[in-house]
Amino acid sequence: MNMDLVISNLSKTYPNGVRALDNISLTIPQGMFGLLGPNGAGKSSLMRTIATLQEPDSGTITFGDINVLKQKEDVRRLLGYLPQEFGLYPNLSAETILDHFAVLKGITNSRERKDQVQYLLNRTNLMENRKKHVGGFSGGMKQRLGIAIALLGSPKLIIVDEPTAGLDPTERHRFLNLLSELGENIVIILSTHIVEDVRELCSNMAIINQGKVVLSGAPDNVLENVRGKIWKRFVSKSEIDSIAKEYMVISTRMVAGKPLVHVYSNEQLSDGFINIEPDLEDVYFHQISQLQPAVIEEISPSTQEGA
Repeated sequence: MNMDLVISNLSKTYPNGVRALDNISLTIPQGMFGLLGPNGAGKSSLMRTIATLQEPDSGTITFGDINVLKQKEDVRRLLGYLPQEFGLYPNLSAETILDHFAVLKGITNSRERKDQVQYLLNRTNLMENRKKHVGGFSGGMKQRLGIAIALLGSPKLIIVDEPTAGLDPTERHRFLNLLSELGENIVIILSTHIVEDVRELCSNMAIINQGKVVLSGAPDNVLENVRGKIWKRFVSKSEIDSIAKEYMVISTRMVAGKPLVHVYSNEQLSDGFINIEPDLEDVYFHQISQLQPAVIEEISPSTQEGA
């Protein structure tokens, strides 16, 4: 059965006038899908809408044969959701919390529930700490407990929103490894502003900015779009403003105390610029540095091929 998630012409404007989603259309196939965008781009609004937690003003979402916006209970039975911020009872143990959420998920058979809780504690490397109060957990341990909760009931659609923000490098890699093991026969949406998360994990991706999808495709194909067009040069701090006026600067970072600018240009640059092999960060910064959200640019072979 085809279990692609298909989003068509989705729009949402909040009462304060902010247009969080602006006619978004995406096909998300099975496997890991990266949704990249800066804070405030509309990622969380899209995640909440897919998770049936808010209504759009217009548009449709289907997951296989399910109409997501009309068959909310059917979706929730198949859904595992790890929001950006989630509350945990600090005085309860991880084991107790998982058991509580398993009941809420409809796993009423106590033997089945115990087996699933034990399995997920092992899977998320929390077995040794299962009796500890979660108030004493590190950020990474809380995130792993969050994904354990999301995995209850063997979901077919998993949404994780900014899961690695605030984690130290070791915890981040542990969490990403856990996500990568979840399998290719379910849809996993990883919403993040951290480019490396997508580069390391996702076979398909989209960039969202100002409520619009500005780019979608497989990471390798997306890179083709800017190959030969990214240039770098070390500059002095006093040069940064004049460089920004003359060239399309997509990023500036400090390397060993010196500013390094990356510039997008279709034309050959001299003046000390070196043409470089682009990475996904260059694609991302190029897209979000354009003030006018671009018309969606489908990179072939695109996400549509998974349909």
